[in-house]
Amino acid sequence: MPETVPDPFALFDIWFAEAAAGEVNDPNAMTLATSAAGGMPSARIVLLKGHDARGFVFYTNTLSRKGADLAANPQAALLFHWKSLQRQVRIEGAVERVTDAEADAYYATRARISQLGAWASLQSQALESRAVLEGRLAEMEARYPGEEIPRPPHWSGYRVLPARMEFWQEMPFRLHDRTIYIKDGEGWSAGKLFP
Repeated sequence: MPETVPDPFALFDIWFAEAAAGEVNDPNAMTLATSAAGGMPSARIVLLKGHDARGFVFYTNTLSRKGADLAANPQAALLFHWKSLQRQVRIEGAVERVTDAEADAYYATRARISQLGAWASLQSQALESRAVLEGRLAEMEARYPGEEIPRPPHWSGYRVLPARMEFWQEMPFRLHDRTIYIKDGEGWSAGKLFP
């Protein structure tokens, strides 16, 4: 069973390290749920690209559906599901954009084709055919032949600032262990939930 510790980020670090060692594919994959103001919720898988005591960071095209949702309603929920470990972590909170320096630094680590793709893709817009995307990619390759590719102004990162974190551990007979942390001023209050 998860130990109740005063800092949920410390517990996340332990669980994430165990997932990184034990999950076959993408232990940093997380479901991101957003909603435009008064709109339908929308969920998709994104990759965690950084986490610390400030929050959990992912990167995307800010003109995508998720970007539009977050512009209208800067709140989100994340869900990590590590099936082989029989664990889940749920996170809910406000969302803020990362700094330009953070976005630039991460963008610089991406493969060249991924950098070009950030320019070529009109993420979440209707695509007439795959050939259109490939044509746009070829245009970007011609625009930036062998030189440094700047980060597009519409590509950045978001940080989810947790107000609530839940750690779920599967237990026999569906008597699962659930530990909840709720932001309480500068600290956290912790407790257990019925399964």
